[in-house]
Amino acid sequence: MDGATTTKRHRGPQAAIRRWDTRIGQWARPRGRAVVALHELVCFGLKQASACLFGGCMISLLWLTWVFYPRGALLSRYDFLTLAALIIQCVLIATRLESRDEAKVILMFHLVGTVMEVFKTSVGSWVYPEASFLRLGGVPLFSGFMYASIGSYIARAWRLFEFRFTHHPSFAATVWLAMAIYANFFTHHFFPDARWLLFVAVAVLFGRTWVYFRIRRVHRRMPLLLGFVLVATFIWFAENIGTFTAAWRYPAQRHAWSMVPVSKLGAWLLLMIISYVMVSAIAMHRTTPSLARRGGLGRG
Repeated sequence: MDGATTTKRHRGPQAAIRRWDTRIGQWARPRGRAVVALHELVCFGLKQASACLFGGCMISLLWLTWVFYPRGALLSRYDFLTLAALIIQCVLIATRLESRDEAKVILMFHLVGTVMEVFKTSVGSWVYPEASFLRLGGVPLFSGFMYASIGSYIARAWRLFEFRFTHHPSFAATVWLAMAIYANFFTHHFFPDARWLLFVAVAVLFGRTWVYFRIRRVHRRMPLLLGFVLVATFIWFAENIGTFTAAWRYPAQRHAWSMVPVSKLGAWLLLMIISYVMVSAIAMHRTTPSLARRGGLGRG
């Protein structure tokens, strides 16, 4: 390794963050477990905030444009959101806050989400009440970035927390599950809804899976299913913000806003698993030895 490479590793924002973390850790250790726990909690929050960066930017844009964007502007609000999302994505890649592999998954999920959006709006599941030029059918193109923000969060969290797993199902099994979930989003309009069977399949496949995540030095663990539910809950909160700002509306919200039904949590849980499987495809290319006794995915 040459001197230039060594110098780069000791410079830059990530190296500075590690140095500050080390100093704070050294200060906190003699002051007891409560202070050490508080330090780790703060680190956890900062990593979560970093993982949510793209999604947080999108939700902030929905709110800010709803409050401040001028009505009757030459560039519609939806088109502005589409262009702003593109710029944010480019900045994340240029600053290496997002890897090119992660960007590929986000693009894939953008396409997957947009296809579903076109179908769902055509059957009246929800509507986009404002006009725009950059749209496909009844779907403004910014909507795909809302789906992509889920993929962005999972991909960044996987890398930042260095996920490891025990008793993780095979990649092939998760792909079949994701395909069945995606198909059901379309077919349940014409055939019996199979989501309860899909919930059972999710529980069977992931019921024994533990995810190990590193906040600072030590890997903590939690049931992966619990992680899925927590993320789906935050997505549900974000959806309430989206509908409140009239970015899209469900039929029951056309005349006056009301909270998105809690039952939508199930749909977001299933949709999030599709994104999780896409992100895991990246992890398979950069796997290191897992904590698992019997297979599973390794670190991101």
